[in-house]
Amino acid sequence: MPRGPVSDLQAMLAGMDPVLHDLPYVFVLDDRLTGYSIELTGMFASINEAEGTTYIIELEQELEMAEGLPRFARIILQVHSDLEGVGLTAAVATSLAETGLACNVIAGFHHDHLFVPWDRRGEALAVLKQLSDDARR
Repeated sequence: MPRGPVSDLQAMLAGMDPVLHDLPYVFVLDDRLTGYSIELTGMFASINEAEGTTYIIELEQELEMAEGLPRFARIILQVHSDLEGVGLTAAVATSLAETGLACNVIAGFHHDHLFVPWDRRGEALAVLKQLSDDARR
């Protein structure tokens, strides 16, 4: 396995090694967090936009502020993809879209994190593993 970031598309796909996280996540706007401590809610990421801040929160337990929000599974692509690598997000999103799966992607410095509908997480993981297996051939 390469020691640094991978930028070749075939190598990124072949090395994805997707891992499903155990707990569901929700996307929450800041107005729902009144009375909650961010540190206590399992925040994974925040995204600041002109309309407000979105928090992605891991649900270790049901929280009132998450009531009625869709649940998402987080799949981590283990490959250390180069932030300037081209095509990984497109290939992953296309493969998932072909099976009718929504996908929200957040790129970290080392890995990409995919958020897919919680109730279709097994299907999404299978699609990603197949995409990776195909790239290794």
